[in-house]
Amino acid sequence: METVKVSPKFQVVIPRPIRKSLGIKPGVKVQVLQYENRIEYIPVKKMKQMRGFLKGIDTTVKRDKDRI
Repeated sequence: METVKVSPKFQVVIPRPIRKSLGIKPGVKVQVLQYENRIEYIPVKKMKQMRGFLKGIDTTVKRDKDRI
């Protein structure tokens, strides 16, 4: 777990290991979310980059007997 410090201008630096593992480079947009009592940063990816990211997942759904 990495710890960062908030600057007087409310800026934070994403630690190098995290930037490298997520492929974050200068100019990459990051979505910021507040979830309960924490802040989450999510790199924004273009739709073309997202193509095929669900390939191979199990899409079977168990249905209730009254829904068949």
